[in-house]
Amino acid sequence: MDYINTLFLIGAVLLCFSVLASSLSSRLGIPLLLIFLIIGMLAGVDGIGRIQFEDANTAFLIGSLALAIILLDGGMRTRVENFRVGLWPAVSLASFGVLISAALTGALTAWLLELHWLQGLLLGAIVGSTDAAAVFSLLQGKRLNLKQRVGATLEIESGSNDPMAIFLTITLVEMLASGQTSFNWSFALLLIEQFGIGALCGLAGGFALVWLVNRVTLPAGLYPLLITSGAIMVFAATNKIGGSGFLAIYLTGLVLGNKRVRNLQNILQVQDGMAWLSQIGMFLMLGLLVTPSEMVIIALPAVLIALFLIFIARPIAVMICLIPFVFSWRERLFIAWVGLRGAVPIILAIFPLLAGLEQAQLLFNLAFVVVLVSLLLQGSSLPLAARLCKVEIPPQPEPLQRTSLDTAIEGDFELLIYQLDNANWCVGVALRDLKMPDDTRIAALFRGNHLLHPTGSTQLALGDVLCVVGRPRDLPALSKLFSKAQPPRYLENRSFFGDFILEGEATLGDVGKFYGFAVPEDMREQSLAAFFSRQFGGHPVVGDQIEWEGHTWVVAAMDNDWILKVGLKLGAGTSPPFGF
Repeated sequence: MDYINTLFLIGAVLLCFSVLASSLSSRLGIPLLLIFLIIGMLAGVDGIGRIQFEDANTAFLIGSLALAIILLDGGMRTRVENFRVGLWPAVSLASFGVLISAALTGALTAWLLELHWLQGLLLGAIVGSTDAAAVFSLLQGKRLNLKQRVGATLEIESGSNDPMAIFLTITLVEMLASGQTSFNWSFALLLIEQFGIGALCGLAGGFALVWLVNRVTLPAGLYPLLITSGAIMVFAATNKIGGSGFLAIYLTGLVLGNKRVRNLQNILQVQDGMAWLSQIGMFLMLGLLVTPSEMVIIALPAVLIALFLIFIARPIAVMICLIPFVFSWRERLFIAWVGLRGAVPIILAIFPLLAGLEQAQLLFNLAFVVVLVSLLLQGSSLPLAARLCKVEIPPQPEPLQRTSLDTAIEGDFELLIYQLDNANWCVGVALRDLKMPDDTRIAALFRGNHLLHPTGSTQLALGDVLCVVGRPRDLPALSKLFSKAQPPRYLENRSFFGDFILEGEATLGDVGKFYGFAVPEDMREQSLAAFFSRQFGGHPVVGDQIEWEGHTWVVAAMDNDWILKVGLKLGAGTSPPFGF
């Protein structure tokens, strides 16, 4: 009993300390996941905690389960419309990109450490994939609002490239364990089997869970447990029949997050907490598993391998894989930089340990150092890289809180909470003068600690808290009315989109006449939307910009693939029309 209580105490202390230490992340600019990893190392055998943890089987079990929950949460937060602009680039990176990165890194490792080429390739496979936990955590934690094309590609790639890395790692481990030294056709067949079964099971499991959740009546707190247990069931069953469970659970989450699911917003809040718990537990455990003193000997070659992967292998893979797609050189550079390595390489590095391979401990230590360098170098510089590469766009205003109401009523109504500040134009305006979407109502209005009974003549005041009932489709209009994003100065709408916002339906001839530049005869009847859509391969996104006729034109609003509004920044030396 004392042993169990001691174990509970140590676990609670580490978890509590990790949560409290997370506040240091924004102050020091250190990625949050790196803080969890360092706390685990400090508590480990070489740290102040002196905790001995060497059970690779337990680490693999807990790590796989935690990663599955993280992928489920990431899938539920990936919007299906992102697949319109990011699916095929992400698939290219998740397959050929992993192969190229693994091959290049493996060749350097074998040469640098005088290993067999299969052992070098094994390390390349272990560290070859972009880690979903690291990408989802850092993009959300740093509150980066990336251009849809870039953000969608990174999210889908990180959520779908683990199966390729896992497949390569398992295949190479089996080859080394059996003494096999060459690939055969069974390699390709096994790859197709892993991805095919994983995709089918994931989609089928997602639709089955949507059907089940919408047809059973449960207490609100049980819906997240039903979804999590059902998704893990899909994960385990897919692995059992030879498919990729990680791909399956990501696709299950994708279906759940993009279908009308009862109590979805409340489920997402619980899933967020479970994903954080999984990340903290996983990185603490991996920090405990490593022995830092053993890494000192291989620190120099490990750092060289990490730098080669970051600055050469990943960029080469990205440049090759994105050749068929419409990405600017800045977007390609940023995608190359966000090749973050996290928990997955460390978990994959456990495979050689479990198989008892020669040099297994060396590969584990090398992978751990690569992860540390990646999180420290790439993770801490992510906001700066996004700004330098100009892939951020102004954030959309959002409510302070969203709560589903579909457990009490049929339909997709939600309760949206807003608080007015001095940036809201509606401060001082009577409620009857607000142009709110149909089927939306202000359910309650709080002023200080007092609940008011609003009428049409009630004027909104600074600091008012509004409880609005509406549908998700009305969220952009309501948030624009009652909320206000606070972007940095370089992302303010006027400085980002320009001083003039033009309708996408405006013809090039009319725009040229108004702003004083000539347009060829055969282009005058063409709309701004049609002209600029062709410049971006038919899939423009907000934030895309080109230089044309000496001015900068920026896509300012979209409806699927159609441009609604275009921002105009006049070129140097150009006077605004009519003295504006």
